[in-house]
Amino acid sequence: MSQSSPKSPHISVVVPAYNEAGNVVPLAREIAEALDGRSFEILFVDDSSSDATRQELIDAKADLPMLRVIVHRTNCGQSRSVRTGVMHARGDIVCTLDGDGQNPPQDLPSVIDALTRDDAPENLALVGGDRTANRQDSAWKKFASRAGNGLRQAMLNDNCADTGCGLKAFKRSAYLQLPYFDHQHRFLPALMIREGFQCEFRPVTHRHRTIGTSKYTNFGRLFASLTDIMGVMWLNSRARNPRGSDEF
Repeated sequence: MSQSSPKSPHISVVVPAYNEAGNVVPLAREIAEALDGRSFEILFVDDSSSDATRQELIDAKADLPMLRVIVHRTNCGQSRSVRTGVMHARGDIVCTLDGDGQNPPQDLPSVIDALTRDDAPENLALVGGDRTANRQDSAWKKFASRAGNGLRQAMLNDNCADTGCGLKAFKRSAYLQLPYFDHQHRFLPALMIREGFQCEFRPVTHRHRTIGTSKYTNFGRLFASLTDIMGVMWLNSRARNPRGSDEF
């Protein structure tokens, strides 16, 4: 298997993980296999897990030299884990996927190639995955997701049918221009559009969780989404975009 350069990988895959022992190492190996032949690194951000997640990842570095393990000293949530990973990333292109293994890494090339294709719009900054046709969750969870996505689309007009899909590829430089807040990761398309960037979406596969349990509840997520949507609406109302700048 090819190895990415430790100094200048083109792609940085960021995976937030909290109490995902048993999931993280197989997932890391799948990512490495999916990106074999490309210049990449893999950053797992352990959000202060209380199980063996951290040690499993550290042990796996012996066989996966492109693997980096970043550990939060205290638990801060998924959005902060993504941000920590992006801040540590060395690639121009950042990909994210969830640490539970439900986002198959085999879909990474699809979103990466769409973002970096020769005929991509100049301001294309994010390509997200869309699990709508292939989601492997309970009927209740899918219903709650559809309701939440529909509400968010109606209020933010971000044209994203599945913002909760963890599999995304985006330009690191664009991400660093976004305002940060907790739960930010669910609003990346809307925030990218706010800054004048363009987003696209590609259908991706999805699979059942086989180890561990979800860290979210439907009602908890809905409550957080409602307050966050109002916050993003306020941010959008205060945006002023110069459409670029020139130096003379």
